[in-house]
Amino acid sequence: MRTISSATRHSALEDVQGLSIGIFACSLGLHVLTHAGLITGQTAGIAVILSYLTGWSFGAVFFVVNLPFYWLAWLRLGPEFTVKSVISVTLLSVVTEALPGRFDIAHLDPWLGAVIFGVLVGLGLLGMFRHNGSLGGLGIVALIVQDRYGFRAGYVQLGADAVIFCVALALFDLDVVLWSLLGAAILNTVIAFNHRRDRYIAT
Repeated sequence: MRTISSATRHSALEDVQGLSIGIFACSLGLHVLTHAGLITGQTAGIAVILSYLTGWSFGAVFFVVNLPFYWLAWLRLGPEFTVKSVISVTLLSVVTEALPGRFDIAHLDPWLGAVIFGVLVGLGLLGMFRHNGSLGGLGIVALIVQDRYGFRAGYVQLGADAVIFCVALALFDLDVVLWSLLGAAILNTVIAFNHRRDRYIAT
């Protein structure tokens, strides 16, 4: 792996603003998604499905579902990445809990909700990856596979999404799954086309 000089590293302030913007964009995207009654893939998708089925809040479920992945991040991606991911997941859980009632949407077509979700969360995750953070969970696994084997993180996530959406077909109406699949495809395409360590190496 190419060595990165201190001159090309992000400063602490740059990391804070980059991660904050990424967390906020992802929170808005997830708020739109759940308002539209859609689902998604990855760890967030697991949390969304569980919150729909149990009535528990998404933020609390998302926080708990992420816990088992942190040891893997610590071992393979290092303490800095892990700490940033823990902070990011915690803040996203808090923000998504705060948005309902403060950001009401009067009407939203499912297809548009899927597009808004995919673009916002794709860009949010991209920004977080570039500041050595993530929203944990299966995204951690995707980054490990990309760094070790060169297989794009977005494509790894698409594979995981395929499994989650197959399960969702047994739980939700077909139209909900299809619109949700559109949002997940947009999200992962944004990451697959833009997350390239050979083009952007500052961390």
